[in-house]
Amino acid sequence: MARTTPHDRPLTGEQPLYWRIATELLGELRDGTIPPGERLPGERQLAEHFEVSRETVRQALEVLRRSGLVATDRRGSHATLPGLPVETPASLTFPLGAQASGPGAVDRATVAWETPPPEHAEVLGLGPHRPTLVHRYESAGADGRGRRTAVTSFSAVALAEVAELGRYRDRADGSGSAQLRRAYDWMRKAGLTLHHRDAITRHPGAPSVRVTRRVHDQYARPLEVTDLVVDAQQDALVYEFTLPATG
Repeated sequence: MARTTPHDRPLTGEQPLYWRIATELLGELRDGTIPPGERLPGERQLAEHFEVSRETVRQALEVLRRSGLVATDRRGSHATLPGLPVETPASLTFPLGAQASGPGAVDRATVAWETPPPEHAEVLGLGPHRPTLVHRYESAGADGRGRRTAVTSFSAVALAEVAELGRYRDRADGSGSAQLRRAYDWMRKAGLTLHHRDAITRHPGAPSVRVTRRVHDQYARPLEVTDLVVDAQQDALVYEFTLPATG
């Protein structure tokens, strides 16, 4: 007999609470909010996130384990769903400057709920000391060459209208891995048209360049700002643009 998963059974008010939580968590796994292979937040964090008891979370995770959607090993519980196709054009990769890691490369990304850099707050229209979701990315080759770092701050508009980003607020402690590779795809799925502007300047006192990306929507509302620093001696930036065919 085939196993029934939360995705197969319609959500009704008669279902037990743990099944409803399993369904909601499955939604986050399927939309990429929790990428395949990434460790899930702990039971306490999940309980706070869904506003239920830890026992309810344990039962929900057990449902997903029996369905083969979550696996548990010495690292903890992690998603096992196959990755979703990324529909975003190559010129809109997130974060700006992200690149595939080679053997032995250092590639780290985290999110935190904190006060953004002052220049980011100004661009995003945030008041003094007002926190927001801040994403930090670092990548370098195994020999330390080709190093690049990026800091991205998201606006209140992005967090309010893009559900996948908003969900990160409760688990943005700056410690766990948080790859937001589909961030621009999530924005487009939310009905936002993305306009980005990249400014390239030399980094004072170092053989590197700084690229600042500002993204706004069709209503000129800021969505995010990213500062990328690239080792200009060992690395290069490649921009790809896709122009639609004329009708």
